[in-house]
Amino acid sequence: MDHEERSPLKDFVLAKKKIGEVFEQLLNYAQDSSQFVKDTCYNESLEHIANRHQLEVTEAYISKLTVIKEVLARRHMKVAFFGRTSNGKSTVINAMLHDRVMPSGIGHTTNCFLSVEGTDEDRAYLKTEGSEEEKSIKTVNQLARALHSLDAGCLVKVFWPKAKCALLRDDLVLMDSPGTDVTTELDSCIDKFCLDADVFVLVANPKSTLMNTEKQFFHKVNERLSKPNIFILNNRWDASASEPEYMEDVRKQHMDRCVNFLVEELGVVDRQQAPNHIFFVSAKEVLNSRMQRAQGMPESGGALAEGFQERLKAFQSFERTFEECISQSVVKTKFEQHTIRAKQITESVKDIMDQIHIAAAEKRVASLEEKEYLKDRLEFVRNQLKPLTEDIEKKIKMVSEQVANQVSNAMAEEICRLSVLVDEFRSDFHPSSSHMLKIYKSDLLNHVEKGMGKNLAFRCSDAVNASVQSSQKEMIECLQPLLPPDVQSQIHMLIPSRKFDLSYDLNCTILCADFQENIKFQFSLGWTALVNRFLGPANAKCALMLVDQNLQLTHPLATTPGSGAIAQAPPPRAAVATPNQPQMNQEEPMRYRVGNLASLILCTSMSVVVIGGVVWKRMRWCIIPLSMGVYGMAYLFEKLTWTTKAKERALKKQFVDYATEKLQMIVSFTSSNCSRQVQQEIASTFDRLCQQVDITQQDLESEISRLTTKIQQLETVQSSSKSLRHKATDLERQLESFTSRYLQPQN
Repeated sequence: MDHEERSPLKDFVLAKKKIGEVFEQLLNYAQDSSQFVKDTCYNESLEHIANRHQLEVTEAYISKLTVIKEVLARRHMKVAFFGRTSNGKSTVINAMLHDRVMPSGIGHTTNCFLSVEGTDEDRAYLKTEGSEEEKSIKTVNQLARALHSLDAGCLVKVFWPKAKCALLRDDLVLMDSPGTDVTTELDSCIDKFCLDADVFVLVANPKSTLMNTEKQFFHKVNERLSKPNIFILNNRWDASASEPEYMEDVRKQHMDRCVNFLVEELGVVDRQQAPNHIFFVSAKEVLNSRMQRAQGMPESGGALAEGFQERLKAFQSFERTFEECISQSVVKTKFEQHTIRAKQITESVKDIMDQIHIAAAEKRVASLEEKEYLKDRLEFVRNQLKPLTEDIEKKIKMVSEQVANQVSNAMAEEICRLSVLVDEFRSDFHPSSSHMLKIYKSDLLNHVEKGMGKNLAFRCSDAVNASVQSSQKEMIECLQPLLPPDVQSQIHMLIPSRKFDLSYDLNCTILCADFQENIKFQFSLGWTALVNRFLGPANAKCALMLVDQNLQLTHPLATTPGSGAIAQAPPPRAAVATPNQPQMNQEEPMRYRVGNLASLILCTSMSVVVIGGVVWKRMRWCIIPLSMGVYGMAYLFEKLTWTTKAKERALKKQFVDYATEKLQMIVSFTSSNCSRQVQQEIASTFDRLCQQVDITQQDLESEISRLTTKIQQLETVQSSSKSLRHKATDLERQLESFTSRYLQPQN
């Protein structure tokens, strides 16, 4: 088969360069797009405008484009031959090369991957995997010996002079492989040596059907490549010449099975095209025939089996089809699927950019609207808070004043009823024991404090509690519109309603701690009793002390020994200037009262004397014993009636007088204290409400700031997605240009 001077593979070289440039740009574009989607997807503030599925898609595209780019970047076209051991793969390659390049025949089983490509040098050499050392080979037997000790998983590159083989002049690589029954690591072998093959040739043995190992291998290839070009050569078909009567039946059986394998199992071609990919040949006969022709001998000379010409034509048909696939259709078969895939990837990424752009635009509009709403809301809260605060402060002050007046009035009434409360007290009274008397007074104080507290609570607490709750409810209703809906629905949980109890804190124990009772017997007509009645208990004590002092001062000067004359009284204290003048001035009112009392007693005494003189003239001495008897009986009666009960009544009366005076002193303080409690209770509720409003304002400000940042990010996303979309459009134009130039039929 003569090789044309003008090889169609030149178009392949140009197309490969162009499509390589496009895929380089497409890979960079996919990487940029994937990074953009990743940044957008993991940006929580953007609310997942890009999703994980989009990220997974773009990342998968990077992997696929990297593989395709590596396939496109190679320098040669590759044809891979596969089949079981001793099916004649090396012989087929030698027949195609018109020379015994590959070791073949008995004892020359290929046990590693062996590629053959052309070299411009006049010598043949090989390179082993992982080494750049050129090992010279001169004969096929020398090559066979070099390959004998190599492992099945390694690759040996054989460089054969292009001058000796026309098929290798257009950068074509033919790769022989170990038998599929030898190569157990199918996945690694496919990944290492087969993914960049353009044509796969399965060399089968017509003596047996396709084995599972062969099918499994090509299933692996089909999983990794999109519809690979596969040819099936049923080699050694000359063996069927010995049984001509069964030849057609066996041929049809093999044809049907191969067609089903290509069409049904692999799906690489349709049923009409499948027979054009299946051939029945004898590579050994073709090789011998061509070797004889090369030596100037007749091509059909020698002992050839019957039907050789038909098998030769079949092999030549395979070569013509193979060459057409390589020379005429390789660009289409090699680049069309990649180009279509590139268009699909570009279109898919562009759609993702469109989706992100649209989502970002919608989010941006929604964010702008939400931002304006929040700004209006914040302005409303700020404008409403100040007047509401002023109104509520006035309300708090008014309620506090009402409570103060209410408590003050209730306490005044309770002070007036103090004697009733004290009379209700019942306890053992032992006036003779100071300890028991102390306990009695302590219990009395506790009784008064509890009783007054209970009465005040009965009079005021319910009304005050109702007023407080009403004020709190009114505050909540006023401030609730300033809070967000979720807080409004939970406002009663944040500010729970509870019963408010006033604490009156009368502290009677401390207030009346210095109370001193006087339960000693005192005759009602005695000097002390009269002074008490005229001046009161407190003033009487001072008056009596002053009288005693005056008597002590005047007694030494009243008479002299042996004289009945009355001594002249000293001058008044006010006329004497001493350093203690202020103290004397303070005693003057009391002295005045005592003087008045003495004058009254003196006048009364004079009246009694005058009246007594008149009566004396008439009744003489009878009145004296009678008066003394009446006076004594009165004294005795009062003395006998001064019992423990009387003493207890006297103590209670004294306590009522004393406590009344003390309690009246703290009416204002207690009412103010209760007012302050109410004010603090209502103010604390208002403070909690204001705190919620402050939190609302802070949340609004924070949300507005977040939305501002988010809007800026969305604008950046829109700009980036738009830019990436334009790049996708430019790549689509380049792919369309490549399709029009290299993949579409030319007129």
